[in-house]
Amino acid sequence: MRVFAISRDSPWSHAAWRQSLAVDVTLLSDWNGEATRGFGVGTSIWDLAEVSRRSAFVVDAGGTVRAAWAYESSELPDLDEILDAARSL
Repeated sequence: MRVFAISRDSPWSHAAWRQSLAVDVTLLSDWNGEATRGFGVGTSIWDLAEVSRRSAFVVDAGGTVRAAWAYESSELPDLDEILDAARSL
C-alpha cells in the first residue's frame, strides 16, 4: 500500500510543512489543479477559485476509486477508517 497526500500548495510549502511537522507521507502538489478538477473537489473560498475541498480517496492499483469521503473544512479525516478501507483492497 502506498499513501499520498495531495494539496494545491506548492512543493516548497510542502517541504517546509513536512520538515516542521515531521510528516512521513509523500506529499504531492496539485499546483495546477489537475487533481482537484479530476476528482471534482474544487470549490471557491473567499475570492479563490478551485480550492480543494477537504476530502480523501482510496484508489486501487488500477486507478479505480474504491472509497471517497468529503469533510467540512473544520473536520479532520478519520485516518483509521481510510487506512482500513485501503487495507481491505
